[in-house]
Amino acid sequence: MLTLEAAGLLDVDSGEIVRPGILHIEGDRIVGVGGPARGEVVDLGDLILLPGLLDMEVNLLMGGRGETGLSSSVKDDPALRVLRAVGNARRTLRAGFTTVRNLGLFVKTGGYLLDVALGKAIDQGWIEGPRIVPAGHAITPTGGHLDPTMFAAFAPDVLKLTVEEGLANGVDEVRKAVRYQIKHGAQLIKICVSGGVMSLTGAPGAQHYSDEELRAIVDEAHRRGLRVAAHTHGADAVKHAVAAGIDCIEHGFLIDDEAIDLMVEHGTWLVPTTRLADAMDVSKAEPELQAKAALMFPKARTSVLAAYKAGVKIAVGTDAPAIPHGRNADELVALVERGLPAVDVLRAATIRGAELIGVEDRGRLAEGLLADVIGIPGDPIEDITLTRDVRFVMKGGKIHVQK
Repeated sequence: MLTLEAAGLLDVDSGEIVRPGILHIEGDRIVGVGGPARGEVVDLGDLILLPGLLDMEVNLLMGGRGETGLSSSVKDDPALRVLRAVGNARRTLRAGFTTVRNLGLFVKTGGYLLDVALGKAIDQGWIEGPRIVPAGHAITPTGGHLDPTMFAAFAPDVLKLTVEEGLANGVDEVRKAVRYQIKHGAQLIKICVSGGVMSLTGAPGAQHYSDEELRAIVDEAHRRGLRVAAHTHGADAVKHAVAAGIDCIEHGFLIDDEAIDLMVEHGTWLVPTTRLADAMDVSKAEPELQAKAALMFPKARTSVLAAYKAGVKIAVGTDAPAIPHGRNADELVALVERGLPAVDVLRAATIRGAELIGVEDRGRLAEGLLADVIGIPGDPIEDITLTRDVRFVMKGGKIHVQK
C-alpha cells in the first residue's frame, strides 16, 4: 500500500481542486481517495495531482533526435525507427502523458506494425513510455496525403509501397488493408480522407477516398469493434467522412458551420491539433506548402472554438512530432489561448480522451481506476501553463518522475 499526499487533486468531473490531495495506491490501482495515510507515504508537498493525461494523436515512430526530415523516409530502417521511438516514448511519459493513440505510420516498414511492437515492449516493462493504442499503418490512396512518396515528390520507382503498408485503392484493397492492420495488432484504423499542409497533393481540403471506399473502411473496422480516425481538413471532406460513419476527425482546420452541425448530430469526435498552427516551421518548405499553411493556419486558430461552442466532442491531440515529443502540454495551452475554458481542456485531455478510446479505467482520480497520476506546481484551472511543468509521474502505480 502506498499513499500519495499532496496539496490538492483535480476532480475533473466537478472541475474543482479537492484539498488536500490524498490517494491510496495498491498495485496498479487507486484503492481510495482521501482519509488518513496507509502504508508507505510519498510526500508531494505543494503539488496538485491530476489524472495522467491522454494525447489522442502522436506518431512516436517519427521525429525525435537524429531524424533527418523527409530523407528519413528512405534512409531509416524499421529497427532504427523503433530505437529512436524509445526516446520519444520516454519523453512523452515524463511530460505527464500516460496514454496515447499512435495514429499510423506512413513510412516503408515491409508491413511491420512498429507501434504495436513498441506498445508491447512498454507493456512488458522493457522500456518507459505511455500506454499505446496503435493504428499500425495509416491507410491512404495513391497520391493521398499520407502516401509518403508525396512528401518529397519521389520518382515513380522510388519507395514502392504495398497494401500491407497502407497504400490501398478501391474497395477490395481498402478492405484488405484494414484487415491486415487488425490481424497484426492495430486497435484502431487511421485513414486519409483529405489533403494536408505538408504534402504535395493539391488542395488541402480535397477529398481523397471515394464515399464507397470510406464506407468499406468503416464497415470492416466497425464489424471488428475498432474505431476509425481520419486525417481530414476540408469541410466537404469532413461531411462525407461523417456521413460514412467515421468516428473521429483529426485536425479539421477548414470545417464550416454545416460540417460542425453534422458532427454534433452524428456524435463525431474532433482532435483539433491546433498548436501546430503556431509551432510548425514552414519557412524552408516549398512555396506551395507555405501557401497552404498561410491559408490553413489562421482558420485552425478559430475553427476549434466554433466546434467547441456548437457542442462537438473534443479530445486533445498534438500530432507530435509536429509539436516536439515531450512538449505535448503545449496543445492544452493553445486550446485555452483559442478561447476554450481551461477546465474543459483538462477534461479533453483526460475523461474525453478515455471516452474516445472506449475505456473507463483512466482519466479520473477515483477508486478502482488505474493509478495514472501526475503532479504539477499549482492549479491548472487558474494557469493551464503549469501542465508544462510536470514534477511527478506515476503510471500504473509505478513512479517514473519525482522532482
